Amino acid sequence: MDAENQTSEKIVVGVTSDTHGFLPPALIQALSGVDLILHAGDLDTPDILQRLEEIAPVKAITGNTDHHPAFNKTPSTQLIEVGGVSIYMIHDLLRLNIDLPAAGVQVLIHGHLHVPEIRQRQDVLYINPGSPSSPRGGSSPGYVKLTIQNQTPQAEWFALR
Repeated sequence: MDAENQTSEKIVVGVTSDTHGFLPPALIQALSGVDLILHAGDLDTPDILQRLEEIAPVKAITGNTDHHPAFNKTPSTQLIEVGGVSIYMIHDLLRLNIDLPAAGVQVLIHGHLHVPEIRQRQDVLYINPGSPSSPRGGSSPGYVKLTIQNQTPQAEWFALR
């Protein structure tokens, strides 16, 4: 199954960020069965990508703590298409320097704050999954499940237990 190019079947994408070198067992279990994993930076160690790739294909970007040489070829931003939906990934939203609607972006995934948020702004769905390992602002550890069907994205945040 090629999760990036499907358009009519339901595609389930696990979205995470700010793992900072630790993948909680609850996150590994929660991501089991997803078609694709998107990581919005601050992996800290390359083994995080390796462990995620054992679950599903992964698209990742670097964050401000990703200084390991293994991340030299990992982009700091990424524009991908999944199920006919254009998704832009950036770690720190304050560094955003493109006009998302003009670029045809339907979903923006970012991290950095460690606080989950899903909101619609103009025609763009903004997703910050928070952090599964070091949440802030009184939030719980968690992740987002992004479902794409018929070129329509829907996101839901889940607390890890």
